[in-house]
Amino acid sequence: MSMIVDRRDLDFILFDLLGMDELLRHERFAAFDRDACTQMLDTAQAIAEELFLPIAAEVDAQEPRFVDGRVEMPEGTGRALRACAAAGFFALPFALEHGGLQAPRVLHTAASGIFTCANTAVANYAFLTVGAANLLAAFGSAALRQNFLPPMLEGRWFGTMCLSEPQAGSSLADITTTATPRADGTFSLRGSKMWISGGDQEVSENIVHMVLARIAGAPAGTRGISLFLVPKRRVDESGAVGASNNIALAGLNHKMGQRGTTNCLLNFGESGETIGYLIGEAHRGLGYMFQMMNEARIGVGHAATMSALAGYRHSAEYARTRIQGRKAGQKDPAAAAVPIIEHADIRRMLLAQKAAVEGAQALCLYAAQLVDRQEIATDAAEAEWLGTLLGLLTPVVKSWPSEHCLEANKWAMQILGGYGYTRDYPLERLYRDNRLNHIHEGTFGIQGIDLVGRKLGGDNGEALRRFAAQMRETAARAGLQPTLAAEAARLGGALDQLERTAAALLGCADIPRRLANATVFLDAFGHVVIGWLWLWQALAATAARGGDASADERLFLEGKILTCRYFMAHELPLAVARLALCATLETSSLDAPAALFAL
Repeated sequence: MSMIVDRRDLDFILFDLLGMDELLRHERFAAFDRDACTQMLDTAQAIAEELFLPIAAEVDAQEPRFVDGRVEMPEGTGRALRACAAAGFFALPFALEHGGLQAPRVLHTAASGIFTCANTAVANYAFLTVGAANLLAAFGSAALRQNFLPPMLEGRWFGTMCLSEPQAGSSLADITTTATPRADGTFSLRGSKMWISGGDQEVSENIVHMVLARIAGAPAGTRGISLFLVPKRRVDESGAVGASNNIALAGLNHKMGQRGTTNCLLNFGESGETIGYLIGEAHRGLGYMFQMMNEARIGVGHAATMSALAGYRHSAEYARTRIQGRKAGQKDPAAAAVPIIEHADIRRMLLAQKAAVEGAQALCLYAAQLVDRQEIATDAAEAEWLGTLLGLLTPVVKSWPSEHCLEANKWAMQILGGYGYTRDYPLERLYRDNRLNHIHEGTFGIQGIDLVGRKLGGDNGEALRRFAAQMRETAARAGLQPTLAAEAARLGGALDQLERTAAALLGCADIPRRLANATVFLDAFGHVVIGWLWLWQALAATAARGGDASADERLFLEGKILTCRYFMAHELPLAVARLALCATLETSSLDAPAALFAL
C-alpha cells in the first residue's frame, strides 16, 4: 500500500465525481486522454516514492544552514527536484506557447499533491516556481517571458513571492521597500523582505523573486504598490546568468515544520544595486500578485490535505497491524488480543480522518477544475461566474483543510498513542509540517475577513445565493435516493441556516461587529461545502455500484456512502450551530477590553 497516494480515490474524484473525461475532450487538452493522465500520475508516484519520500526525515532533521552567507542543505533535495523537472512537472500546466505541456490544471494539482504528500518541504520549491511562472506568463512583457519562463519551466531557475516585511507582516499597505527608476527602464530596489520561502538556496542556477515595492511618488496604501521581477543573479539580454544582483541573505528562520524549505530574511540593495523589472503597469502590483497569492492559497489548502492523507494512511496501516486488547464485552483474559482497528473508537478516528481528507481532496480538485473550465469557457457570462465562484471558494479551500486536516493529523497521532509522539513514525513530523498551513498565505482570520468583507459584502451575497442553489440541486437529486434521503435533508437544513446567517451578517451595518463573526462563519461555510461534496460523492458512488463490481470496488463505494453518513451526522450539525451563533452577531470578542489580557 502506498503511503503517499490513494489512486482509487484520486480516480474516483477526477473521473467519477468531476467528470474529467469531458474536460479532456476539449481541443486545448488534445494531448491528454485518460491513459496519458494515468501515465503522468504513475510517473509522479514513482519519482515521489523513489526520491522525495526517502529523504523526508533527513531534510527535516538536517534543516538548511546559514554558512558564510550561503545556504547548505542535503544533496537529496536537488536530486529530487531535478527529477521532477526532467519529467515535465514544472511545465505541466503551462500553455504550449510558453514551453509548457498544456495539461489541465486539475491534473497538475493531483500530480503535485503526490510530491507534496511524500515531502512537503522539497515539493514547496516546485510549487513556488510554478506560481511565480504563472504570474510572469500572465502579466510579464514578451521580453521577460522569453528570458525567464523557459529556465523556470525547465526547473533550472526557481521562483518565490516576496510580500511581507519585518515591520508589516500581512499589512501590505505598510510595506516600505522602494523601487527607483533607472535610465534604461529598469528599477533599483532597496528594502527588506521577511518570511520568504525558498528565498535562497544553491540548488537552482538562479532564483526569480516576485517583489512588491513602491515607486517614489506612488499613492499611499495598497494603491501605490508595484510588482517587480528581481533575479538573484543578473540576467543579460540573451538570457545568460551573470553576476550577483546584490540580494543579501540576512538570515534563516528556524521553523517548527517544513524545515527543508528555506525561509529567509532578504535585504535588497544593501551591498550594491539590486536591479528589478516592472511587471505590468506601475501601482497595480497588488492586483497582479493576488493571482499568485490566490493560487498559493489553494496550494496551501491542498498541501494540508496531503499531509493529512499521509497521516491517515500511516495510522490506518498501524491500526490494522497493532495487536492490543480484546473486543468490547470480551471478558476472558485468555482470549486472543485483536488488532486495534477492531475497537470502535479507533474506527471513529479513522472515519474522522477519511471524512476530512477525502472531502478536502474533492474540494481542492474541484477548485482546480474551475480554473480549467473558466479557461476554456466560450460564454463570457459563464467564464465570469466560474471566476466568481472560485473567488468565493478560495478562502474555504485555503482554510478548511488547514484547520480540519490538521485535526486529522492529530487523530492519526492519537491512534498510534505514544509511538505517534515519537520520531519512530512520521506522524509527529507530518503534524508539524501541517501546522504551518494554518498560518502562511493568510491566516484563518484573514481568510474570514476576505470571505465576509470582500466576497460576501462585495455583491451583497449574490454569489453565495447562486452557489447555494447549486448545492440544493445536489440535495434534491440525493433526496430521490432512499439511502441518501436523510443526508440530503441535513444538507438542506444547513443551507437554510447558511442563507439566514448570511442575510443577518449583510444586514449588520456595524462593520467591526460583522467581521468579529467572520472566522466562525468561514469555518461553518466550509463545513457546508464539504457536506455538499460528500453528498455528491455518495451520489456518484451510488450510481457506480453494479452487479459486476468486484468485492474491493463495492467496499470502496460503500465506504464513500458510509463516510458521507458519518460527516452529515457528526460534523454538519456543528456548522448549523456555529451559523446560528453568527446570526446573533455575538460581540464578546469586541466587548473584551485589551486591558483584560494584560499580564
